[in-house]
Amino acid sequence: MNKLIDWKNRLKDRHMLSIIVVLFTIIIAMGIWIYKKQVDFRRTSENQYNMAFFELVDYVQNVETYLAKSLISNTPEHGAETLTNVWKEANLAQVYLSKLPISSVELEKTAKFLNQVSDYSYSLSRKNIKNESLSQEELDNLKELHDYSVELENTLNQLSADMGEGRITWGELTQKGEIAFAQEVSNISKSSFSNIEENFHEYSGLIYDGAFSEHITSVEKKGLTGENINEEKAKEIAIKFIGEDKVQEISLSGKSENTDMPTFDFNVKINGEKDSNMVISISEKGGHIVFMNYNRDIQAESVSQQRADEIGKEFLSSRGFQNMKETYYLKQDGIVTINYAYEQDGVTIYPDLIKLKVALDNGEIMGIETTGYLNSHTERNIESVKITKEQAKKNLNPKLQILSENLAIIPTEWKTEVLCWEFKGKVDETEFLVYINAQTGEEQDILVIVNTPNGTLTH
Repeated sequence: MNKLIDWKNRLKDRHMLSIIVVLFTIIIAMGIWIYKKQVDFRRTSENQYNMAFFELVDYVQNVETYLAKSLISNTPEHGAETLTNVWKEANLAQVYLSKLPISSVELEKTAKFLNQVSDYSYSLSRKNIKNESLSQEELDNLKELHDYSVELENTLNQLSADMGEGRITWGELTQKGEIAFAQEVSNISKSSFSNIEENFHEYSGLIYDGAFSEHITSVEKKGLTGENINEEKAKEIAIKFIGEDKVQEISLSGKSENTDMPTFDFNVKINGEKDSNMVISISEKGGHIVFMNYNRDIQAESVSQQRADEIGKEFLSSRGFQNMKETYYLKQDGIVTINYAYEQDGVTIYPDLIKLKVALDNGEIMGIETTGYLNSHTERNIESVKITKEQAKKNLNPKLQILSENLAIIPTEWKTEVLCWEFKGKVDETEFLVYINAQTGEEQDILVIVNTPNGTLTH
């Protein structure tokens, strides 16, 4: 009892009380600091897991796309290229899969599947490189692998949606990985991976850009014609392009000089649009429109896709871009982005690409990007075809149900252009674009067409 009284008396001493307050303050501060560090660590971990997961989704999608292409490839040369891409994308998918904080039987099976896809595609690509065609059994195996890749892609997309909407978190997957992940992958048959296991033990590849949009960035800008202009001239061109009646105010935001296409860049306020801010870039050489974009709230959609295509072509023609043909499109938030390719003598010239944004409430042009066109546009001396359309068809996969056929010039990875017969066709429920070289008859390229409620895309 005396000790308790003594302790109370000491507490009355201001000096002792101050020491206790300081100690408590330090403990609380340390606790807050540790808590913040833990929050920061969790946030950093979440970001790393999210990055790894979305990379995994992208690579699995690429695996599925290249496997689909390998099924329709009809020449060893193109088959080798496609299968090598399967091998590469599957390897990269495994890398990002290994970064995820999940340990479960299903995840191990996913890793095993990707490893088998990688090994098998590499083996078949080596066979193609030796100019050997694939056997029917090998093609059947690829078909089976493709089916599994579709299931895996769907599963990962569902998991991505669940995470995006907060129904599941990385913390839950880390703590209950086996249960949570098992639920997510339940739509993949557990026997799927073991059914073909014996086949592998002996084996040792502006918004939406569309097909061929990774156009040639050449040293010579063939479409960038004319003499250099100054800022005032660039401003005049910008106002005329937008429409004098629409421009409330325009000011120079800067000049892009450290680029292969120097431009004068302007900010523009549009009449009648509160808080509107349009940006537009005019090339120093020749005064060409390079880029224009602005956004506003879109009201109820009343313009059809067909009408939007027509509005786009009319606009391009009025601005000096003649003979443009709509190819692919994507709709988003009341705006459709349409790809237009130049057409010469009935031949679609894919490198000469222009992207256009059209508002679907009133048909207003909201944006344009002409880099592909300015890089590549010129009148071609189109060579005569050596391979007729009927001869080209003989080099198609016999399973391809042809929907349309046309001549097209497409870019190559070697920064050249090739005249091809373009065949749009269908195998089962998948649509393809197959390009047969019009000079040699070789299979030049294959694209997978993805028809979605929001547009027609290609991979």
